[in-house]
Amino acid sequence: MITRSNLAEQLREYQIRSKHEWSSISFFSSTSNLTSSRVDVAVFVIWELIILASLVFSAVSLYFRNMNVAFILFSFSLILLICMKITRSIKQNRKKKRRMLLPLSM
Repeated sequence: MITRSNLAEQLREYQIRSKHEWSSISFFSSTSNLTSSRVDVAVFVIWELIILASLVFSAVSLYFRNMNVAFILFSFSLILLICMKITRSIKQNRKKKRRMLLPLSM
């Protein structure tokens, strides 16, 4: 029989299991403490490193006066940044929807 205390205990255990506080060393994130999994943090750190590398290479190509290469690398890094922001917002919306589907009949 499902009682209120059993349901509250299950909800508490679910929240403990699903909560991962991995602070992203994210330069581009609006909030640094997002509740996300290790995989999400690793993917976004890799994206940020690629963006940073393309920005550095575009600055180096500007130093050597290769305007076309600098423009291409800079636009590539902007496109990656926009894709990263869109992906992060989509994942956050999915998590919010998943949390709203949790049975809270207490």
